[in-house]
Amino acid sequence: AGGVAPLLVPLAALLAALPAAPEQKLRFRPPAEPPVRLFTEPELARYDGQQEGQPIYLAVKGVVFDVTSGKEFYGKGAPYNALVGKDSTRGVAKMSLDPADLTHDITGLTEEELKSLDDIFNNVYKAKYPIVGYTSRRILNEDGSPNLDFKPEDQPHFDIKDEF
Repeated sequence: AGGVAPLLVPLAALLAALPAAPEQKLRFRPPAEPPVRLFTEPELARYDGQQEGQPIYLAVKGVVFDVTSGKEFYGKGAPYNALVGKDSTRGVAKMSLDPADLTHDITGLTEEELKSLDDIFNNVYKAKYPIVGYTSRRILNEDGSPNLDFKPEDQPHFDIKDEF
């Protein structure tokens, strides 16, 4: 019945004899960056505000935001519900709820629409809503390989503000 057991006592005695380590070394430190979650279109579609108690997600420029705190705007039957559960970059840029505009595709947008998109992206979404992940289109290349140029968005000006 030898095995590992005899080693336990000397090891415990050895550890007890060591000087106490500074406390911060023993504490668990969360990673500096939260893990990046990848959303496929069908996964993102599950967060469309139709189910009570389920988070509401909206993607703009491939960045998925949790807009649940604005459910009076994005929830079921709310004025901007058409935008959620998908990447609605074009709709945000054009300020359009037309189903044809509720896409990631920004082909043919004017300079003014692109500027509007950046303003809304930075001053509304990044400022008000937490980032919960990225669309697969933002993280992966067309062939499904990882996009080596992918950089998570920072949210230096983020603070949860009430909508009112």
